[in-house]
Amino acid sequence: MRLSIFTRLALLAPAVLIFAQDPALEVPLGLLPIRFPKDNPYTPAKRELGRLLYYDKRLSADGTVSCATCHDPKAGFTDGKAVSDGIRGQKGGRSAPTVFNRAYSLNQFWDGRAASLEEQAAGPMANPIEMGNTHDVVVSTLRGIPGYRARFKEVFGSEEFGLSEVTKAIATYERIVLSGNSPYDRYKAGNKKAMTAAQIRGMDVYFTQAKCDQCHEGINLTTNAYHNLGVGMDKASPDEGRFAVTKNPADWGAFKTPTLREIARTAPYMHDGSLATLEDVVEYYDKGGIANKNLDERIKPLKLTAAQKKDLVEFLKALSGEGWQSKLVPPTAFPQ
Repeated sequence: MRLSIFTRLALLAPAVLIFAQDPALEVPLGLLPIRFPKDNPYTPAKRELGRLLYYDKRLSADGTVSCATCHDPKAGFTDGKAVSDGIRGQKGGRSAPTVFNRAYSLNQFWDGRAASLEEQAAGPMANPIEMGNTHDVVVSTLRGIPGYRARFKEVFGSEEFGLSEVTKAIATYERIVLSGNSPYDRYKAGNKKAMTAAQIRGMDVYFTQAKCDQCHEGINLTTNAYHNLGVGMDKASPDEGRFAVTKNPADWGAFKTPTLREIARTAPYMHDGSLATLEDVVEYYDKGGIANKNLDERIKPLKLTAAQKKDLVEFLKALSGEGWQSKLVPPTAFPQ
């Protein structure tokens, strides 16, 4: 399986390659070892602190929303909704992307506005629609909990922690949310019985007729690039996507290509959650998207047969894997 230029660049970025005797770092078939930033090295205690913070609703202004509210393991580390619910029932503007395999990602969010998982973790806390808090209040709340002060001291050496330590812990936990060893991975490794006949036919459609691998390739089945697929471009005020970050006209209406791993678990699809099923996604691509001033040149009618569409969906189901189910159990109690 070839690696995209984006994946290769990510692997060459300053980081520490971890080989630790920790079951949480076991990498499933098809993936590469996890790399942790030099300024945020891995420890089991930091991972556990991050797990607690990830599920703790006390990080939100009214104690009703946690990271897991929108990125729930039971919903494929999304929330199963077109757009997410924040505090006081407020609705966000985009669908919650999955946390699966974020260790192999570059910039975060649909528009890539966060350069790292650490930076991404800070965003929702202070977003008035999501967790509705301020960073200062998040830190003061956690400092006011003796159990958290003890854990931060164990991990970072001081009870006088700040936002940086909070986000580093959360990001450490998120980096171990891995999915690999899918039927596709096993098939590629030589087990020709790992996929069904329909999935094997669908794989041929994926690579040959539909050419999905132009954007969904490499170990994480994404180039980490941004494309205008036409999604939502028929609305009165389309989401500007990456353009809002870069102000580059070429990025207008473009959104980050997501991983296809565990795609069968992470409905609904697209940045606005407008496509409910994998069948809907295949139909959307087959018709060639929605025309607009910046539609990616690769988005053209595919003219797939009904059988090819069905087989392609079956192949996408073969991208669901293992590595996260037994390790990522929500806490039963939080520090007091």
